[in-house]
Amino acid sequence: MRHGNKNNNLSRTASHRRALLMNLGCQLITFKRITTTLAKAKALRSYIEPLITKTKATESTESIMHNHRIVFSYLHDKAAVKELFTVVAPKVASRPGGYTRIIKLGARTGDNAELAMIELVDFNEIYGKGISKVAAEEPAKKTRRSGGAKKKADTSAVEEAVEVKADETPATDATPEA
Repeated sequence: MRHGNKNNNLSRTASHRRALLMNLGCQLITFKRITTTLAKAKALRSYIEPLITKTKATESTESIMHNHRIVFSYLHDKAAVKELFTVVAPKVASRPGGYTRIIKLGARTGDNAELAMIELVDFNEIYGKGISKVAAEEPAKKTRRSGGAKKKADTSAVEEAVEVKADETPATDATPEA
């Protein structure tokens, strides 16, 4: 029974699960976006977000080194830790939390497993600040029309077209040709 146990075991032993999340975390930090199953993406989010939060707490040099060591104990990859502290940390410094985004991609054809893309939020140019700049420059037009006015305008245009057609009927001679 798993009463009160909130973590997903992913059908793995503790050491295998730790190694899996460590590898997925390193790949997410390195590539900023990875595709995996939905269950693994949700487990990875709860694994990686506290590590990203640790990169933001930089009061003194002792705490910086301590946080480096803590993050390294979770990731076991020098390059990923360096990338996390030098590239990712400055971008997420102003964000209070929610550093990752999970987007569902549908089912995998082989085993029908739910696929998902997990990405670092601040490294996506499509959803990021590019759209908010465009939205700020061009405010949306606010027009309100009642439903009846639109129908009335359409029917009056049709009636005008019918009247024009009726006036344009050509006059022909009534003499039949034999």
